[in-house]
Amino acid sequence: MSASLDALVNKVVTVVTNDGRNIVGNLRGFDQTTNLILDDCHERVFSTTAGVQQEVLGLYIIRGDNIAIIGELDQDVDSQADLSVVRAEPLKPVAH
Repeated sequence: MSASLDALVNKVVTVVTNDGRNIVGNLRGFDQTTNLILDDCHERVFSTTAGVQQEVLGLYIIRGDNIAIIGELDQDVDSQADLSVVRAEPLKPVAH
């Protein structure tokens, strides 16, 4: 896992956690247990009745055992998306 994360350091990533949260931020570092350090990050909160709300988190650490998916965010595509009109069900927690 660490080899693939090396390529994402200092890039904007989106992380989906096991409890269904969607967190976007700059990946600043990680360790051997995949704990992540994100900077300038925010959580995107989805709703079926309102647009996507973005809650500012700032500097944030996510435990490796709470990560479901990590991926690089295409900033060009993301900047063109109008999140105020996006409606979606919030993600449900991962069931093991």
